[in-house]
Amino acid sequence: MNWKTFLLGVSAGFIAGYAAKEILNQNKTVSPEKVLDHVKSEFKKQGPISGSWIQMKTEPYEKEMLRYNVYKGGIFRMANGKNEQIEFIADASTGTIIDAYQISQ
Repeated sequence: MNWKTFLLGVSAGFIAGYAAKEILNQNKTVSPEKVLDHVKSEFKKQGPISGSWIQMKTEPYEKEMLRYNVYKGGIFRMANGKNEQIEFIADASTGTIIDAYQISQ
């Protein structure tokens, strides 16, 4: 066997494997459990939380003419002696909080 042919085959295999890995990573979403853990850790910085929830399926969302696949969820906490419910929208690809708004006081 010729060494040039062997090295060419190994190189082509490596490049094809790397390209396949990159393509698969583009379509990857963060698990809803990890997103909820991230959101909870961010809200815990402002005080204790008493409960939380997240939808397990992604859904399309548009904000300022940008489109995302998102998870929606909520946080329950006590603030100033009152129950607060805050709903959030998080990007399913990165887990970043896109929007959060208070539902009740």
